[in-house]
Amino acid sequence: MKKENRMPPGQRPIEEWPELQFGIVPHINASEWKFRIWGLTEKERELTFEGFTSLPQVKVYADAHCVEGWSLMDNLWEGVSTSVLKELVRIQPEARFVIVHCMEDYKTNLPLNDFFAEDALFAIKHNGKLLTPEHGYPIRLVIPKLYFWKSAKWIVGIEFTRMDRSGYWESRGYHNHGDPLKEERYRD
Repeated sequence: MKKENRMPPGQRPIEEWPELQFGIVPHINASEWKFRIWGLTEKERELTFEGFTSLPQVKVYADAHCVEGWSLMDNLWEGVSTSVLKELVRIQPEARFVIVHCMEDYKTNLPLNDFFAEDALFAIKHNGKLLTPEHGYPIRLVIPKLYFWKSAKWIVGIEFTRMDRSGYWESRGYHNHGDPLKEERYRD
């Protein structure tokens, strides 16, 4: 069922999803892609694309809000809930954060409560179609309650940590959390 979403302060609706990224759009061969889970886990785990896409799938209706001020409303995301990872690896109790690792050395950081939010997922499809390379194929993280830079593209792994470590944009002046409703765009 589609849910109604609010437009956060300082945002404007757009119709077309822009193609924005740090660096170049990588060419990823899904048959060679691997998804690694490590850090504060009992055991490291690695999944192929086939293994990843065989995990239980969910659908999430959610908006996407960019720190630049645009919002793409009423999206249907399909993929694997981040909560599924709790069933794949035993996360050690001292883990408090996740560092999301992507192609081209991009990273973003999230507290576990945001990463495991009910509507957080690793998207494989957007509005019924596979993600394009420009939008994160083969998978991208989608964290609907945070600005879209936290919804990292071209993910290759996640690392559970005790301490927070700034990601690419966070180390360049973006807010460490990124809540659009609070306009957490940049560090003070």
